[in-house]
Amino acid sequence: MAIVAISRQVAALGDEIASEISEKLGYTFCSRKQIENRIIELGFPREKMEKYDERRPGFFASLAKGRDEYLNYLQYAVLEAASKENCILIGRGAFVILEDIPNLISIRFVAKESIRIQRLQKEFNWTEKQALARITESDTNRQGFHKSFFNVNNEDASHYLLTINTGLLDKTEVANQIVGCVKHFSTPEKEARGKKRIENLLKAQDLTNKLLFEYKLNINFLRAIINDEGTSITLQGVADSRAVVDRAITLSAKILPSLSIKSAINIVQDFKACQ
Repeated sequence: MAIVAISRQVAALGDEIASEISEKLGYTFCSRKQIENRIIELGFPREKMEKYDERRPGFFASLAKGRDEYLNYLQYAVLEAASKENCILIGRGAFVILEDIPNLISIRFVAKESIRIQRLQKEFNWTEKQALARITESDTNRQGFHKSFFNVNNEDASHYLLTINTGLLDKTEVANQIVGCVKHFSTPEKEARGKKRIENLLKAQDLTNKLLFEYKLNINFLRAIINDEGTSITLQGVADSRAVVDRAITLSAKILPSLSIKSAINIVQDFKACQ
């Protein structure tokens, strides 16, 4: 039917509502932990997760190759989960990664700061000062994460189909509203186009990851862009030699023999990225 991507403030009941929606719709709820584990299974080192995972990278971390490595694995994990259809994803920029999917329902959960403080105090037996510090840390990290990896403001309501104040409605009321939205928003035509789009994006991301992590090509900022028809792929990025570009084209043609491979990779001599 549809793919639901949820963005949430801390203590805005995002996980609780997502869980209830999944039960009512019979959808798969891809939790934060499940996506994290999948990123590690794909090859990203567990010890590096805390530098990047839903947080603003430090200065040197933001310049390191690990940043792009994390992003490539993250995008693959989100697209892979979405390809199974009828799923709910929470956090990690899923609303941005999937923004061009016709049957995507992107939702933002918010609540007044005072209500979020009360919820954290009740859940963890914290003081008001501790709860406020947690809110400030979380909001700052999530804003920094979305800015660093996707260059978007996650608090901008224009990125979402719905923004819901969970301080005004209880979680069951919110879940019921979203269930109704899913049933009315999704159509067979949107589902078919969405499925095709996800297949193409996943195919392009899989190619990117194979070139970088399996064949270890030294191409910085590598992206594979597939056309709407799914007939050709254009490689983008920065390499330091023509030989690397030629190898990327040859390998791409081998991996995806039915597609036309084009290159828009820039060759910059002596280009060095932080390790």
